[in-house]
Amino acid sequence: MRRTAPATLLALMIAGTLPVAALEGPAPAAPGTTAPAAASGKPRVVIVATGGTIAGAGADAANSATYQAAKVPVDKLIAAVPAIAGVAEVRGEQAFQIASESFTNAQLIQLAKQVSALVKRDDVDGVVITHGTDTVEETAYFLDLVVKTDKPIVMVASMRPSTAISADGALNLLDAVVVAGAKDARAKGVLLTMNDEIQAGRDSTKRVNIKPSAFVSQWGPLGMVVEGKTYWFRAPVKRHGTTSEFDIDGIDALPDVAIVYGSGNMHPEPYTTAVAGGAKAIIHAGTGNGSVAGYLVDTLKDLRSKGVQIIRSSRVGDGFVLRNAEQPDDKYDWVVAHDLNPQKAKILAAVALTKTQDTKELQRIFWEY
Repeated sequence: MRRTAPATLLALMIAGTLPVAALEGPAPAAPGTTAPAAASGKPRVVIVATGGTIAGAGADAANSATYQAAKVPVDKLIAAVPAIAGVAEVRGEQAFQIASESFTNAQLIQLAKQVSALVKRDDVDGVVITHGTDTVEETAYFLDLVVKTDKPIVMVASMRPSTAISADGALNLLDAVVVAGAKDARAKGVLLTMNDEIQAGRDSTKRVNIKPSAFVSQWGPLGMVVEGKTYWFRAPVKRHGTTSEFDIDGIDALPDVAIVYGSGNMHPEPYTTAVAGGAKAIIHAGTGNGSVAGYLVDTLKDLRSKGVQIIRSSRVGDGFVLRNAEQPDDKYDWVVAHDLNPQKAKILAAVALTKTQDTKELQRIFWEY
């Protein structure tokens, strides 16, 4: 049997193109005025695209794991899901077109400032951000900390490219738009909508690299989206959005924070080299309860005495690091990451260090966020 070319598959997917007005969105409100509600009565959602698998394309419909990320632009992503027009008035903005493992701190800041500007507009009810799965959890948590709004901000990604059989991106994107336009999604922090679930951006993490059910939270999803309707089961309790003390409008750079992964038979060089390279804090992704090998304690104490922050996290998927349990954190002036995994602890440490170098303040921040 003759195989269908990827370009043909993509053309078939986007055949139900939306009206131009739906892609362009409403006209901006004049400065100092409040934009009228959408004439359709539908919520107004902006889709900000950054690339990733959800915008990927493979050489064959059977390729679900071998493909090129970040190939499909935002207008085609929207056009490929005609059902979006039934739930919201949408328009797209192309922020980046990259695979998410290539995200830098500079791009995090640029994206956050773009989103912050959007949610300040009266003609925007919610924002959806398409993103690669590799680092979507870090971006979600960063936005959760620094964008001061109660409007829904929804991250969305996919595990399969748009050209694959059973591609998951189209339904994920539709669900994300539903959540971004839902009044009951307000004030719940940055969300991640994949695999029918609504996850807290703070809590969710990628646990599987080849399944659509890749993202989980040890505390469970906040809710689900089923046939265009949201169902909620819990709400976040950590500080975020308008309750956060951090504001992207006042952040133009982030300090360097390094992660060192714990194991048996470790060496001090990964820590000292990271500091020599400019790291202002070390996330120690320790074994068990963020344990530090006895032969490494003096190295970390010495780095702390030189002003480097030492933050104990854990390489274990679930649970949380207890203070003064495996190590005398008070004595050594170290910080514990609580329930944040190493990559999320890195994000919070970088944001927190824009405000303070005091370890007691840093520990308070890790408890509250």
